[in-house]
Amino acid sequence: MPIPTSGSLLHSLRIAAQSRTSRLDSTSYVPITLHPTQQAFYDDDRLEILYGGAAGGGKTFSQLAAALKYVHVPGYSALLIRRAYTDLSMAGAFIPVSREWLRGTEAVYDQSTHRWRFPSGATLTFGYLDHDRHLDRYQGSAFQFIGIDEATQIPSNRYRYLFSRLRKPDYLEVPLRFRATANPGGVGHEFIKQRFLIEGEAAGRRFIPAKLSDNPSLDQASYLRSLSELDPLTRQRLLNGDWDAIPQGGMFRREWFEGKIVEPSAVPKGIRWLRFWDRASTEVKPGTDPDWTAGALVALRQGQWYIRDLVHFRADSAVNEQRVRETSDADGFAVPVYMEMEPGSSGKDVISHYARNVMPGRTFRGVRATGSKTERAAPLASAAEQGNVFLVRGPWVTGFLDELCAFPLGTHDDRVDAVSGALGVINQRARSVKSVKVAGL
Repeated sequence: MPIPTSGSLLHSLRIAAQSRTSRLDSTSYVPITLHPTQQAFYDDDRLEILYGGAAGGGKTFSQLAAALKYVHVPGYSALLIRRAYTDLSMAGAFIPVSREWLRGTEAVYDQSTHRWRFPSGATLTFGYLDHDRHLDRYQGSAFQFIGIDEATQIPSNRYRYLFSRLRKPDYLEVPLRFRATANPGGVGHEFIKQRFLIEGEAAGRRFIPAKLSDNPSLDQASYLRSLSELDPLTRQRLLNGDWDAIPQGGMFRREWFEGKIVEPSAVPKGIRWLRFWDRASTEVKPGTDPDWTAGALVALRQGQWYIRDLVHFRADSAVNEQRVRETSDADGFAVPVYMEMEPGSSGKDVISHYARNVMPGRTFRGVRATGSKTERAAPLASAAEQGNVFLVRGPWVTGFLDELCAFPLGTHDDRVDAVSGALGVINQRARSVKSVKVAGL
């Protein structure tokens, strides 16, 4: 129920808060000495901070300490999030560490709600977010502190939604804080990298890098031996916190695209676009990493390729259909749409369904893929090496280049397949036009 803000009651609430605040502070609940990087994270009350980057930097302790900072203030409410509940309860995670820290204090833990309640009335809740439907768990809630541990494991839409739960009544004199810890890699890698390492301070966000060397409480020698067993890419990310480390597939090189990212105004006038979809229809479930649906908007002009947009998402069939139709609406009816057709009768049925029920009134065709993925990507690689592929600046570019340079060894290749498919269709159309001209001579 909303708290009345009439003068006398508001005055009483403020007096009570100030009185109780003076009796106990958060240091009673943080029984460790924070290391310098952890202390910097704890002390900074700005809205949004990312901590970590490398493994072993003391991320869990830092988040828990920051969440406890204002539990002496009546009405304060904090939320700590991991992707799954099992991530909260495993050894060294939030719940067991909080039990160790708060043992012997007057704070009381409710196992059924995963919530600590403090003598001031403040609360600290542990939550999880491994599916979009779990966002409903926090509908209507209000927190003054929200911390996401291993934020790169959570898609950007869930991360951003939680800002809607960050609020407070006007009498509560605590700052609003949103905190993330993360290692490079994972589904949210590009989002977190863009948000903190690229936009960063200019957008009012702070990144506090922390490595194994910043955490003398850990047995560093033994942990280094453990990290030495990892593959070179994962080791580079976890040991050095390297956000630019990506799998190197060998077929494409990032330097081929230096100077090839252009503004929309640099695209030739009158260019004819085509949208090609590489479709997947499996939604994300805990413990799975299914393929993505990718749709590339591509054009050819005088031997030079332009990629203007790349839609990239994971969802079930119904959402796939909706996104494909909405994208076509945004592109305009003049832009023809093609989709890769899977082998067999089921592939024909899918294309027929899309043509009749999803894309009526639009130019829509299915295209059967021939050859291996690397064979289909070869024309793109050849054109890129010769400096004839241009990317129109947009938020999709970094993720596409990462996938491209990892191809064919990367975890996913859906965006590469979509662009390769578009090039294949345009080349085939060009060959058909030339054949007609030759036949008419």
